[in-house]
Amino acid sequence: MYHDKAQAQRAADQSLIERGAELWVYRCEYCGCWHLTHRDPQSSYRHVPLNQQLKPHSRKKGYKPRRR
Repeated sequence: MYHDKAQAQRAADQSLIERGAELWVYRCEYCGCWHLTHRDPQSSYRHVPLNQQLKPHSRKKGYKPRRR
C-alpha cells in the first residue's frame, strides 16, 4: 500500500530490477491508496462485484437450500 503513484511505481521498478517480476500500479477504489498487482490492467480481467461472483450451489447431491 502506497500513498502516492510515484512511490508505488518506484517499488514496481525496484521489483523488476531485483526479482524480474513485472508489476503494475493501480489506485484502490476502496481505500484510495496505490497498490501493486501482477495482472496487466489492460488485460481482459475485469472486477466483478463479490455478490455476482458466486452462484448459489448445492452442498450435497440432492440437497437444495431453501429460498428465503
